[in-house]
Amino acid sequence: MPSYQFVAVSESGKRVRGVQQSTNKQAAILDLRGRGYAVRSIEEKAASIWNADLAIGRVVKLQDFVVFCRQFATLVRAGIQIDRALAVLVEQTKSKPLRKSLADACDQVRSGFPLSKAMGDHPRIFPEMFVNMIASGETGGHLDDVLERMADTYEKENNTVQKVKSALTYPIILIFISIAVVIFLLIKIVPTFVSLFEEQGERLPLITRFIMGASDVVIASWWALLMLVVIAVVAIKLALSNEKGKYAFDLLKFKLPLFGDVFRKAAIARMARTMASLYVSGVAVLQSLDITGRVVGNRVLARVLEQSRHSLQQGKLLSEPLAASKQFPAMAIQMIIVGEETGQLDAMLTKVAEFYEEDVGHSVDRLKAFVEPLMLLFVSGIVGVIVAAVMTPIFTMYQNFLK
Repeated sequence: MPSYQFVAVSESGKRVRGVQQSTNKQAAILDLRGRGYAVRSIEEKAASIWNADLAIGRVVKLQDFVVFCRQFATLVRAGIQIDRALAVLVEQTKSKPLRKSLADACDQVRSGFPLSKAMGDHPRIFPEMFVNMIASGETGGHLDDVLERMADTYEKENNTVQKVKSALTYPIILIFISIAVVIFLLIKIVPTFVSLFEEQGERLPLITRFIMGASDVVIASWWALLMLVVIAVVAIKLALSNEKGKYAFDLLKFKLPLFGDVFRKAAIARMARTMASLYVSGVAVLQSLDITGRVVGNRVLARVLEQSRHSLQQGKLLSEPLAASKQFPAMAIQMIIVGEETGQLDAMLTKVAEFYEEDVGHSVDRLKAFVEPLMLLFVSGIVGVIVAAVMTPIFTMYQNFLK
């Protein structure tokens, strides 16, 4: 859904800036008028690497958001009014985007708007799940409990994300190092021996001729190789610019050797944790499924959740589409079935989340123990082949000289 930046004047006469998500510009204006705003200017927010569907980062770090939630809960529990609590948080928050959004939310709350609507104007800062939970807390009068629960949720999500990142960091670093070493050897080392081999006029081993050819290609056509990399990056971005491409990419992550299982478990843990948090806060099951599908971060699971939503609307069980998708382990399905049968779905979803969050940690440890020596062997093998290709003819020449 497009986002629109607006400048408006509230009913109290205060100038307000914010972001409104609507289907089109006219709908955004009508939505703002319905909230009591007199719109002065409005324009669609340009997509960027941070706010487009292709975004791979967060505007506010999870750990900063966790601290904000805990501080907010403490202030609310102490009986401090919402607007004063927000003003305090504006002074304490280190994240600039979060500080700016909190200041705007503070102004809106002082103008008479609910906290959930004020935060909903900043979808890049406050996730949809968080806004819905805030609305639930406002309605039920337990905003402090909701904030504490959100802090726990995001803290555990952050731990899971960090574990997955730690599994990917080492291989990625080694891959870049190996590419840099190979390029250095082909550009700087191999050419120094080419003239020596050519002077001897002897037939070189196949591996040596291959390495020398690779060196010539890298030196003479580096611009073409660089262009291929740029074309590949552009092609990937284009492929990910539509829903089919994004779905295929998310499915590919689940099927990756070694890492696919970690991605799947992390996504299932996040899905279960989000649903449990929404469900226990009083959000309706259908709405919980809808919100979870949008924030789970994987379109494969999002599609399954949409099917589950339709299944519930037809009077069927939530677990049936989950089992039919083949994307969930049998244990997770069985725990959800037990939750449905006993009326304790939130408790079982929490157990599913806890189990797979812990399992991700164990899987990452095993993966690192396996991948680290494998990657070292890989890098050593590449360098060893290049060195052997250069040194073999030299040893042959030395032996011929001795004869």
